[in-house]
Amino acid sequence: MDYQPRTINLVVELLHPPVGNDPRPVQRLHNELFAEPAPAYAGFHVTQLGPVLSNPMALPGAVSQVAFLPDRGQFREERSGLTHEDFAERVRRVAGRSAELRHVPLFVGQTVVIHSLVNPRTSQDTRVFLRDRVLGLGEAVEPLGHPLDLVGLRLNMRPNAAPLGDEGGRAEDRASFALRIESWAQDARSLFIELAGNFGPIAVADAAQGPPQALSGPTALEGNVLATYRYLERNVLPFLARFDRRADDRRADG
Repeated sequence: MDYQPRTINLVVELLHPPVGNDPRPVQRLHNELFAEPAPAYAGFHVTQLGPVLSNPMALPGAVSQVAFLPDRGQFREERSGLTHEDFAERVRRVAGRSAELRHVPLFVGQTVVIHSLVNPRTSQDTRVFLRDRVLGLGEAVEPLGHPLDLVGLRLNMRPNAAPLGDEGGRAEDRASFALRIESWAQDARSLFIELAGNFGPIAVADAAQGPPQALSGPTALEGNVLATYRYLERNVLPFLARFDRRADDRRADG
């Protein structure tokens, strides 16, 4: 069953060895970006935690920014309308150049978080869909004595990859994933999906700079974002589709 996921939030966190809190390299990065025809970020300001590049947002509560902290970089696109492909490309370009300017030789880990909404085809109430079809609880919840406002499922999955030397291995196979699927308080017809992919070390320029198991180059940063979205499309949505069928179809398969 095909779904049209509506991605509302994209987050990437890049951990690296501490490099201090000097805002001047980030200001130089901002000047370089601002000279481009379509700058990735329009604004630059310094906070107590570190320098931040950001874009003004017309939608209340929307965020488009990257924060440069002493031991990590945090990219956030929340209700900004940026596609996951453009976000992945932005992470590659901005993180790669900022690492050069801030003298970051290695990202010790990358976390990619995607928040998406989907609508089941065979249920108008995702609380019932999750309670009865996915979890199979049914009347078992009656002893709780209260109506359920939120129903959810949480799964953690370890990597299942071949060694990094195997060039046929996919980035999503090397990752561990944390998956959360819940009914959405703002609209009972929508399922809220949070998928977090956790990836290992990435050397900024040359794998020789990092540990033997480190991937190399900013392209890997982009690839990990795309791999997380692929896992959402190719694994998470088909998992949901197994439960999103009419009763006659489920009986026929049983």
